Amino acid sequence: MNETPSNRDAWFLASLGNTLIWARLRVRPGGTAEVLDSDGNTLSYDSEDTARSQLFDAEFVAYEGLDEEDALIRGFSLHEVQPPQADSDADLHGRMVQSLGARA
Repeated sequence: MNETPSNRDAWFLASLGNTLIWARLRVRPGGTAEVLDSDGNTLSYDSEDTARSQLFDAEFVAYEGLDEEDALIRGFSLHEVQPPQADSDADLHGRMVQSLGARA
């Protein structure tokens, strides 16, 4: 993958019906941060706190902070999903929106 030891990544998601929308928060060595959004845009922020605040304002939640009960409330199981993976940010773009399929 394209993560280097000098960067720290965290994944966030939002749910809309049966669709998950992913965002990746990357913290840079100097403390600045960037968010790769589902449109393939890289948004720069002065700090990790500012980036997280913007994600929370947009109703994203931290993937690593979810438990199964939280996930089920949002309409999916943690056993069904994982953050998208690709060799480059360009390849990630097509994987940042995930359809969960129909629910019973």
